Amino acid sequence: MKLYNSLTHTKDDFVTHTPGKVTMYTCGPTVYHFAHIGNLRSYIMEDVLEKYLGYAGYDVTRAMNITDVGHLSSDGDTGEDKMLKGAKREHKTVMEIAQYYTDAFFEDCRKLNIKIPEIVVPATSYVDHFIKMIEKLIDTGYAYEAGGNIYFDTSKLKEYYVFNKQNQEDLAVGVREGVEEDSNKRNKCDFVLWFTKSKFEDQELKWDSPWGVGYPGWHIECSAISLDTLGEYLDLHCGGIDNAFPHHTNEIAQSEAYLGHPWCTHWFHVLHLNTNDGKMSKSKGEFLTVSLLEEKGYNPLIYRFFCLQSHYRKALVFSYDALDNAKVSYDKLTDKIAALKPGGDVSRDACKPYLDAFADAMDNDLNTAMAITVLYDIIKAKISDADKLWLYQTLDTVLGVGLLAAADKKREALAQEKAAAEAEAAAERAEAMKDPLIASIYAAIDERTAAKKAKNYARADEIRNELLARGVTLIDTPKGTTFKLEG
Repeated sequence: MKLYNSLTHTKDDFVTHTPGKVTMYTCGPTVYHFAHIGNLRSYIMEDVLEKYLGYAGYDVTRAMNITDVGHLSSDGDTGEDKMLKGAKREHKTVMEIAQYYTDAFFEDCRKLNIKIPEIVVPATSYVDHFIKMIEKLIDTGYAYEAGGNIYFDTSKLKEYYVFNKQNQEDLAVGVREGVEEDSNKRNKCDFVLWFTKSKFEDQELKWDSPWGVGYPGWHIECSAISLDTLGEYLDLHCGGIDNAFPHHTNEIAQSEAYLGHPWCTHWFHVLHLNTNDGKMSKSKGEFLTVSLLEEKGYNPLIYRFFCLQSHYRKALVFSYDALDNAKVSYDKLTDKIAALKPGGDVSRDACKPYLDAFADAMDNDLNTAMAITVLYDIIKAKISDADKLWLYQTLDTVLGVGLLAAADKKREALAQEKAAAEAEAAAERAEAMKDPLIASIYAAIDERTAAKKAKNYARADEIRNELLARGVTLIDTPKGTTFKLEG
């Protein structure tokens, strides 16, 4: 498998520290509001990656944090505390806000067929781990106390900004418009590990620490949670591209300073979902959530299908027209699957070319767009319906767009429509049979149907001609035979 590595800027062979096993870390949500569908694009693609690794034979252990404390809005750990903002907005405690929006996030995941990682850790449950890690960073000279806060000293690193070779002055928080420079810092790129002094005098969540009562910075949580749950050598770290700087940059700095050796081998970043007006945000325009899509009549899996039609390393532009196009494609595909007849033996030899084509697409930097084309190739293939259904079931364990479930619903709906039509026709016939003339016509039609089943086509033709002579024209339809009286 070749997978683009943000750290090396190349498509690398995906190699793990332990053969056959993958340790995978996902940056989880900041639970101060609902996740918008741009946030969820990253989780969809990470979910596909995890499921494909399992499909390919790896034993995957995945961990994810829940940011329920300490997430500030700027690169310099200044700006608005998102959790506090949510609490003020809804007149609730921070922990009430955190629980409500954690539950909402997991419900969105359920609707989108996103598997919840087996290890999920709220940041507030790991404060002791953060303190232990910060203490070692201070002891080894990588962190310092200033103005009541603890900062990571980026000047101790050979290289700080590892994802791009940019001038550090261009990245310095202090020179950005609208962001105040923190005069406590020794270097402009230094970042806070622990706050005891901040502008949030009413900060609700605080803990005792060796440096006074305070709370952790945003970046320390992912490092400490990953190291404790997945070990000192991480195979794969995932997140949205907006996390590359400063969050993932700072994770690498503090983790490798703490460990004394390289930490994570492979970095997987998903690009933004944009609207026609620019990057999706919770603060401008229509707040695009899974619930809103449902209110507008869209199955959330249509959105997942929409995301998979594009490569994860390409910015994707969302519009309702684009979503409608995805829905049309999805409906046509599931209509054709619904027409397939279940049952029969599966030929693995016949299925192999399509399994290979799927693997080729996914092994090429998780090319889900090419993998989707395999779904259409299967429909056109000269293989049995049993083979096709087995292939759709197998490939959807990775893609997760609910093909067979959607096809089953359509099949069930068609069966219900047919049953309703037959019941209506039966009721109409029962009412019409009260007329002796109509009753005699139906009796002749029944006799003709029986003759055709017995392959007595001569008698069937005789009955048709006898009725025609009486002014009755028979009309054969897929739903049965009706008639029209002349005059």
